Amino acid sequence: MSIPDQPFLLKPVFEKFPLSAIVALAVLQILLFGCIPTEPSSDGKKEGTAETAQASVEPDAEPYEALSLLGKKLKRPELSDKQRAALEENLAKAKANFDAYPDSLDFIIWYGRRLAYMSMYKEAIQVYTDGLREFPDSYRIYRHRGHRYISIRQFDDAIRDLEKAAFYMRGEETMIEKDGIPNKLNIPLSSTQFNVWYHLGLAYYLKGNYDKAISAYKKCMEFSTNDDLLVATSDWMYITYRKLGNLQAADKVLEAIKPKMKIVENDSYHKRLLMYKGLLQPEDVLSADEEDGVQLATQGYGVANWYLLNGDIEKGRDILEKVVAGESWSAFGYIASEVELTNLQALL
Repeated sequence: MSIPDQPFLLKPVFEKFPLSAIVALAVLQILLFGCIPTEPSSDGKKEGTAETAQASVEPDAEPYEALSLLGKKLKRPELSDKQRAALEENLAKAKANFDAYPDSLDFIIWYGRRLAYMSMYKEAIQVYTDGLREFPDSYRIYRHRGHRYISIRQFDDAIRDLEKAAFYMRGEETMIEKDGIPNKLNIPLSSTQFNVWYHLGLAYYLKGNYDKAISAYKKCMEFSTNDDLLVATSDWMYITYRKLGNLQAADKVLEAIKPKMKIVENDSYHKRLLMYKGLLQPEDVLSADEEDGVQLATQGYGVANWYLLNGDIEKGRDILEKVVAGESWSAFGYIASEVELTNLQALL
């Protein structure tokens, strides 16, 4: 008797033969083949084989949070003992609140935010995703998940979330957003409405959809109610107009920017805008905070982009490469630097 290459399946037999015959067939298959074969899974591999079992449990040899646009594995940055202790304490409190009240919208959001402050972006996104099952119309959850999709370079997902946030928050009163990492005055400066439009504008910008980015930033301006928010929105709006080649509109944005402004957090954006106005030199802006990774990413992208917009490709590329050699890979300037380098590579 020849043994077939592929064991036959028992499934069709149930419809035609009595139970005793089926049992006999099963015993025969065990004797011949050592097991009862299974149907192939959807990916073409058989379920329950050693190959699939190993694939399901084999750990990632080099775990990372995200993949940069340049193909670099992005790992959680190193923290000082003091920083880690404070962040872990806050995360533990947020998790305890969430565990005690898993149906609380505030506790869902704060648990996700505390995870994100630890650079645990995938875990934060999962918390928000689970939360949306309970609160499917929550513009606040969409706002935060959209932000973290930007962090891991999933711009299309970010745009979808932030567009939903903008839709669901229509008609809602402006809501001041508490800071997870307070500024030096311990005064929250932004609203959820501001953050929805700001991050949506950024996501469009990173995708190269500059017209939609401008529309989002115009809405964001309506909620830019202090100098910190004004300079942040103005900076991205200015460079977006420059990308579009609309120099007149770009210069118009700079009219509201003064050397003396009440800046609490966004000093980097203020300096970039003063550079655009010609009141600071690019070298002065870049050298101001080189030891601070986030500041370097923010300042560096602004200066590099300034050189690119004015035709000095070599200088611009050198600074962009310096930015992406750093560790502050969730900073918007870092992400935008990746986009610029990717675009430059495509031109070569």
